[in-house]
Amino acid sequence: MPTSPSSSAQRARERVAARLRALRADAGLSGTELASRCGWSHPKTYRLEKAQTPPSPDDIRRWCAACGADGEAQTLVEQSIDAEAMYTEWRQHVRQGLKELQISTGRRLFTDSSLFRVYSATLVPGLLQTVGYAAGVLHISARSHDLEVDDSPEAAHARIERSKILYEQGRRFLFVIEEASLYYQIGDAAAMAAQLGHLLTAGALPGVSLGVIPTSTVERGQWPRETFHVYDDRLVSVELVTAQVRIKQQSEIDQYLRAFAELRSMAVYGAEARALITRAIKALDRVDA
Repeated sequence: MPTSPSSSAQRARERVAARLRALRADAGLSGTELASRCGWSHPKTYRLEKAQTPPSPDDIRRWCAACGADGEAQTLVEQSIDAEAMYTEWRQHVRQGLKELQISTGRRLFTDSSLFRVYSATLVPGLLQTVGYAAGVLHISARSHDLEVDDSPEAAHARIERSKILYEQGRRFLFVIEEASLYYQIGDAAAMAAQLGHLLTAGALPGVSLGVIPTSTVERGQWPRETFHVYDDRLVSVELVTAQVRIKQQSEIDQYLRAFAELRSMAVYGAEARALITRAIKALDRVDA
């Protein structure tokens, strides 16, 4: 089962710290001796070895030089940069507005990927959203991040523009959603009805597989997870309240692939999936009445 995304980021930091600690031990240096050679205090050495503070590229180069291991510096610098890039605060992304975020996020990933695996327990995935539903989701995001300018309507149109990739030949999209996500109303009743209706048609596209895990599923092998996307077999993107985590460690990607396969095996497809969506539409009509 996949680890939590925040712990995945921390584990990547810890791997760098463990290698630094091993280099010091191999060089026969105490923490105080290494600190003296690097020109900093002993507490800093302790924090770096315990992964409490991420090392800068200069910190790593000094450390490796002090241990006579200059040849390892560049690799460790790259690993450290990757570890810090895994955990990216949303506020860094939304400074230029939600519309720019929709345009820029994943642009290269979308272009370079041919197989998309998406799991969502609470929302219709972004690539399957209608403009009204997307505007509702993004408006909530704007409020939760206290954005000075709420450009969610423009951002919603940018998100829909990005969804045109569904119609490109040579790409496959495997979506798995929990049935409960069909009942969480985003936007007004009309927007929700349009969204559910769109699922009936989008799920029938040639390159799209849409599975719905019924709430009545017994003996689940996986409980509902955080929303995650797998791009080919090379990167996992996980969405949290405060951050987006990108996982590049192959062992952890493999865990998400196994989790996705198990979640997908619990879903229903075709006529059975459409029946669940149609039931959600009828329930919405009853509430609206």
